[in-house]
Amino acid sequence: MNIRPLHDRIVVKRVDEQETLASGIIIPDSAKEKPQKGEVVAVGKGKRSDDGKLIALDVEVGDSILFGKYSGSEIKLDGTEYLIMREDEVLGVFSK
Repeated sequence: MNIRPLHDRIVVKRVDEQETLASGIIIPDSAKEKPQKGEVVAVGKGKRSDDGKLIALDVEVGDSILFGKYSGSEIKLDGTEYLIMREDEVLGVFSK
């Protein structure tokens, strides 16, 4: 990837949800909501505090995260959709 987010921003790739229900019903793309789970693919260097110290981010590349429905800004790079969001928009990190 040729993008490096600035400050406390992260780049996230959405993780696709399962398309078929347990009963075998397939949900068309037009009826599906976008997933709120993703994988962190790039992180910024951190946020500056009021006294100028760099505060490192809690998330790392490769983390699976949960974020809000309307979080981030959508971008498209090389035909793949990504989200750029601030770290404080992350609701949680899934344990490995």
